[in-house]
Formats: sequence, structure tokens, C-alpha cells
Amino acid sequence: MRIFIFLYLLVVPTLLFSQEKIVPKNGLDMNTKYSSITDTLKKKKSLVATIDQYQIIALEHDTTYADTSLTLKSAYRQNHLRKDTFGLLPFSNIGQNYNTLQYNLTSFSPYPEIGFKAKHFNYMEANEIKYYSAATPLTELFFNTTINKGQNVDSFITLNTSKNLNFSIAYRGLRSEGDYINQLVSAGNFRFTTSYATTDRRYALNAHFVSQDISNEENGGITTPTDFESDNKDYKNRQRLQVYLTDAKSFLKGRRLFFDHAFRINPTNGSNNLYITHQFNYEYKFFEYNQPTVISTVDGEPVERFGESYATSNINDQTRFEKLYNKVGATYENSLLGKFNFFIDDYRSNYKYDRIIVFKDGRTIPDNIYQQINNFGGQYEYQKNKWNGRFLYSRSITDVSLSDLDAKLRYNLNDKIQFDFRYRNVNKLPNNNYNLYQSSYVKYNWSHSYKNEKINTLSANVFTPWLNAEVEYSVLKDHLYFADVSSPLEIANQIEIINPAQYGNAINYLTIKASREFKFGPFGFDNTLLYQKVDQSDLILNVPDFVTRNTFYYSGYFFKKALYMQTGVIFNYFTKYYGNGYNPVVGEFFIQKNEKIGGYPLFDLFVNARIRQTRFYLKAEHVNAIFSKSDYFSAPNNPYRDFVIRFGLVWNFFQ
Repeated sequence: MRIFIFLYLLVVPTLLFSQEKIVPKNGLDMNTKYSSITDTLKKKKSLVATIDQYQIIALEHDTTYADTSLTLKSAYRQNHLRKDTFGLLPFSNIGQNYNTLQYNLTSFSPYPEIGFKAKHFNYMEANEIKYYSAATPLTELFFNTTINKGQNVDSFITLNTSKNLNFSIAYRGLRSEGDYINQLVSAGNFRFTTSYATTDRRYALNAHFVSQDISNEENGGITTPTDFESDNKDYKNRQRLQVYLTDAKSFLKGRRLFFDHAFRINPTNGSNNLYITHQFNYEYKFFEYNQPTVISTVDGEPVERFGESYATSNINDQTRFEKLYNKVGATYENSLLGKFNFFIDDYRSNYKYDRIIVFKDGRTIPDNIYQQINNFGGQYEYQKNKWNGRFLYSRSITDVSLSDLDAKLRYNLNDKIQFDFRYRNVNKLPNNNYNLYQSSYVKYNWSHSYKNEKINTLSANVFTPWLNAEVEYSVLKDHLYFADVSSPLEIANQIEIINPAQYGNAINYLTIKASREFKFGPFGFDNTLLYQKVDQSDLILNVPDFVTRNTFYYSGYFFKKALYMQTGVIFNYFTKYYGNGYNPVVGEFFIQKNEKIGGYPLFDLFVNARIRQTRFYLKAEHVNAIFSKSDYFSAPNNPYRDFVIRFGLVWNFFQ
């Protein structure tokens, strides 16, 4: 009820005031793709900034523009990740993990990282930070309700103090209680960016500082899935379902200082230019798993959920990781031939614990992995007429084997039809938690020296007004993963032991994805279909064969075109498959071959509206959970979320 009261108080005054505004003929009409730039009445001769003066710039200098339009694509991004999550299956609470339905959503870096990948969905990496250029100060306020108590907000402001200097500051905050015992999520992402360029563009700089912390209460899943599936009214209150862990918690935090800058040696910009480039990245990460009560209780009986422990209480496993990266290069730019960049980089990392473990049999678990890697490489960029290409190759010059070949090519047939091609060959070092991990749990300690993963990927995309299609074929060799290595006796005693492993055979992975939207007057029908095929000797890379999302909706203008609204239904479905399990001790998903998930439909009802630069989102998620069988899981022992009504808004200010 409080959602509807809040919506009423917010929308009605906005509608009333919106009737008083007269948009000048030379301004931008709010009923077009972009809203008008300002909410205030303008003087007769005042200048109006155009939307292309509000630029959003990626690390690789690809540029888009601020967009206040209301579309299905913007509605799909109305979540705490602020992106379309097709191919990801969320857990029951906002801000928890996602099970991966589409493996090629995973990004690959040839360098080793800390690991704990299940905890990084809400962690913003360096290539996800955007930079800005704004004609006038631009503010965006994002709000979304969560599961039970809590809120999800993201506030952002950017401004240019001069034509050459921009600053932005943003903070994303999340707190969600969840429906189950010990499921609270609390997260914060602070970002500060600056961009500077001299008037003649001889020197240019993009830099950012990011501080992030993600805290998850970990309940280890429900102990008796049959209680959840029974549809017993007593268990509709999810707090009555037993969980394995009642006071465990994981915590990931990180800080990063990053800058990327370039200096042109020749004083004036001409047809031939020579640049010196430098990129710097310092990052510190800390992961902690804390469990005060070691022994779980299931139906009144004690259970050692993760096996024998060195500690009888207050388990506190801590992992630290520091990374320092420098990349120096020289770039030759020719207006006819394109851009040639040659570089050398220096990567140093220290992954560490505060002790060395020595077993009775002589095995030793070291306290750190220190790595220093030097690469050399080159990159070629070409943009001429309808062709746009970027080709990168790098290889290590130290004893550590590492390489990366990435070739991208784009052909624009016209403004509406585009073809993209990509080939990538990565010789990737293992993430550190595959090779080393220490825990108070006896069987969660290991020291390995795994081979590099080899990943070959070939993809082609076509974007047209009639159909968007993507085809990708990958070959994975020496694939690393986590597996359940529990013995039959341990499984009978509800003990879960997870260890890393490497698959020696090749895995062939094919994805075909197509999307198409049909329009029938005010009605629309948006469809996305994904087909996947995995050829492997064992069940290692497990994904559903089909994933689909279909949205039928109505859209139109109301109140003399002051209000634009969309309303409809979203259908999501994926076929049954052996979905990966989740283990909180290592913060990773692991393969399992005992229980399939999927095969259940998900229906969402929504109403989206826009008034000026404000977009409202009201969504009833998983409506069919009200009357359907409770057989929906995001991972074994981890149910998908129940029916919930959520409200959100995005509010832009152009000053």
C-alpha cells in the first residue's frame, strides 16, 4: 500500500505542473526520443543545449549520449546492476548472486585475478566506469524498492567546470532484507571520475577512484527443499524454512585508482600524429568469510555442513589481493592508414594470507602468490567510410606464459544495418583462488599449479530493423571450475566439500541468439530467444538448451501527451539443466550432476511511465507464484524469488 501512496503523491503533482509548461518551438520536444533539456522556462534568446552535448565515454573512447527516453530496453535495466540481465538467473534476494544461464556473458582477462567470482556481479571493474562531458550539470537519481525492508538507490552528478575539465561523482547503495533467514544484503559503490583535455587536444586524461563494499549474509540454502515444494501454508512464510547457516556472512571490498592519458608529441594536430600513452591501475581487494556458529542444526541434529574445522567457533577466513598495473606505449596516427599502437606493460600482484599451513604428511600451504608479468604488444585501429576495426595482440616476455589476440571488425551498410565480427584467442592464467586457498575448514585448504586456460571464440552479429542476431562458437581447453568432491558418506551426512579442478578435454560451445520486436499500432511484442549447444565428454559446462524472454505490451500518450505509458506482461523461461550450486565458503559456483533446475515459467506484469525526464517503473514480479507449484530454484537448495511488487524511478535533471 505504501508504494501506491508514494506513487500517487509523486505522480499527481508532476502531472499538474506539467500542464503549465509551454515548450518553445526551437527546443527539444519531450515526446520525441529525448526529453527536453531543462525543466524551467527559458528566456526568449537563451541557448538550449542539444542532447549530443551530454556525452558518455567508455574506456576505449566509444561515445554514447544521455537518454531519457522510456523504452523496453531501459525497463530491462531497472535493477541494481543497471543493465539487462537476460542470461542471468537471480537468487531470491536483491544483490545476491546470479546463476549464469549464458556462459559467454563471462568476460575474460589473461591476467590472474583474486577469484570469488560469485561475489563480483555488483563489483564495478575498470572497464565498466564511464567518463563524461556535459554542456550543463547533469544529475540522475535512481530508486528501486527491494525485498522486504530496504532500498536500492544510485545518485549521480556530472559537470564541466570548463569546456576542457569534467568531474562526476556517484554512489550506489543497496540494502535488502530478503524473505529467508540470514539473507540481508548491504552494498555500496562510490565512484569519482575526471576527464581533462587541453584546448588543442594535445593532452587528454581520464581518471577515476572507486571504493566498493559488498556484504552478504549467507544462509547456505534451505535444508529441506521438500518443505518449500510442499506448498504447505505454514511454509509460505519463508522465515519458517530451515537454513544451514544462521549467522554466516561474506564481505568483499575494494579500492581502485586508475588513470589513462595520452600526450601528442607534434604541437598541432595533423594528418600524421605521434602520441605517448600511459595507463595506470592500482587495486586492493579484500574477501572475508565469517561464520560464528560452526555446527549447523538440521531437524534438531548437528551437521558439519562444510566438514571438519580447526576452529570450534568464529571462523574468519580472510584473503587479500593487491594489483599494480602500468602500460606505456607509443601511437602513430595517420588519417589514411589508421592508428598503430605499440606498448609494453608491467603487471604485479600479491595474493596473500597471514599464515603458512604445514600438514602432518609434509604438505605445505604457502601464505601468498606473488606474480610479476611483462607483456609487449600492439594494437591497430582503422576507421574509414563504412569500416571500423580494432586488432590487438599481446604476449608475455617473462617466464609466465600469457597471450591475448582480439580482432574486432564492424561494417555499417547504412544507418540501420550493421555487421560485427570478432575473433579472440586467450591464453589465460588461473585466478588465484584456484591455485591457493586457506580456510578454517580442513578440506578447504589447497595449493595447486594449474595450466593456463585456452579460450578460442569466433562470433558474428547482425543488427537490422527487422532482426538482431548473434552467433558465437567457442572452444575451451584446460577449463577451470569448482566441483563437489564430497564422498557418499559425506553426502549422506549433508556435508559439502568443494575443491577446484581442471578439465583436460576440449569443450565446444555454440550459442545462437535472436531478437525481434513486432509493432501493431499501440501494441508491441518483443522477443529474445537463445539456443545453446555444448559438446563435451563430461558434464562440466552446464547451460540450458533454450532461454527465452517475450514481452507483450501496450504504449500510448495521456493527459495531452504529458504522460507516456507502457504496460504489459513479460514471460521468461529456460529449459531444465544441471544448474551450478553455490558455496559461500569459497564464494564460487560449482558444478553438480544430481539436481536439475528450470523448466518453470516466470510471468511479470509491469506499468512504465514517463513525465518529462522522470521515468516510473511499477512491476509485479513472478505473478504466477501466487497459484503455481513451488518448484522454482535459482540453484540447488536456493529458491527463486516469490511474487513481489516493486516500484522504481529514474529522474534526470539538466540544469
